[in-house]
Amino acid sequence: MNKIIKDYQHEFAHFFGVRYAFAFWKGRVGLYALLRALDIAKGDEVILPGYTCVMNVNPIKYVGAKPVYVDIEPDTFNINAKLLKEKITNNTKVIIAQHTYGYPCDMDAVMDIAQSRGITVIEDCCLSFGSKYKNKLTGTFGRAAYFSFQWNKPYTTGLGGMVITNDAKLAERIESLQANEMCPPSGREVFMLRLQLMVYRLLIYPRTTALAQSAFRYLTQKGAVVGSSDTNEFKPVKADDFFKGISAVQARSGLKQLQKIEQNIAHRVTLAHFYDQLFKDKGWKARAYDESIMQPVMVRYPLRITEKTKALDQAAKAGIELGSWFECPLHPIETPLVSYDYETGTCPEAEKAARQVVNLPLHPRVGEKTAVKTIEFITGFTPS
Repeated sequence: MNKIIKDYQHEFAHFFGVRYAFAFWKGRVGLYALLRALDIAKGDEVILPGYTCVMNVNPIKYVGAKPVYVDIEPDTFNINAKLLKEKITNNTKVIIAQHTYGYPCDMDAVMDIAQSRGITVIEDCCLSFGSKYKNKLTGTFGRAAYFSFQWNKPYTTGLGGMVITNDAKLAERIESLQANEMCPPSGREVFMLRLQLMVYRLLIYPRTTALAQSAFRYLTQKGAVVGSSDTNEFKPVKADDFFKGISAVQARSGLKQLQKIEQNIAHRVTLAHFYDQLFKDKGWKARAYDESIMQPVMVRYPLRITEKTKALDQAAKAGIELGSWFECPLHPIETPLVSYDYETGTCPEAEKAARQVVNLPLHPRVGEKTAVKTIEFITGFTPS
């Protein structure tokens, strides 16, 4: 293994105070490795919130297991632990605790339920880098956790993912899978990703995001860039080269991001509090959570409005960076829900959130001036 990749894994594990870290081409590849290492297969069930990205569901389908969806809490958008027990069967092998937008799950409740039934907990930390539950980092409660470093995540390496664990047996299984089955990214993919990272650093700012996203989707469809997903992943069909390792380009970028991670976290916490105050000044509802229990580091700032589609359309024209996820219970809106064992009405709170929630940027390129402009724009609509 390349030394840069080893160094990246080591530094990542060190940040979380865990023994093992494994880097992958994408976060969903890391989840697939975890499910394989846990011997999850046909007939098994994996519980996750019905308010997630479909790319989190694909690895479950790829190993032949059945996804089982639990509705969410309206304030944190996390899995509702009060509804968890009724979804557990003798076939339940894994619960995925997704820390949505950066809000930590109720990990006491999730872990108590899982341990009482002998069920493995995997934490989805793709949106919660640095968040804490009762002063303990998310990602360090369950048997393992996985992360994503795509364009809109807490930090980006273009694409990329990581798995962490303290479980020696699980780590040994992952190492075996990497050694025997994992393929490297192609030279073309690495070259294109390097160029995309350069463009991102030079040109992508809040006022240009909407245009850049539109252009990126078009170029992805034409195969001109390395996209976050491809059309096969909406069927769901596992590509022959899906189980792919990380490149040195991504690892080098990740190491640089880790050197700045404390500043990144501090910026997100400060800016989220700034948004809170701006909303209160406008008479809007700010975030609601128990600060004695959770210390969230938000990837985006979620809020509910009544005219989501209209706001997104006008934001693009006004140069306002406004996020749309999650557009449906299994984001994005193109997801054929029936192919993923989701029936409309299964998670009414999640479906309501998908109709109402937009999100505001918190990344390091957003300052107070941009935040004020964003609030002035979004409060021109009606809160839900």
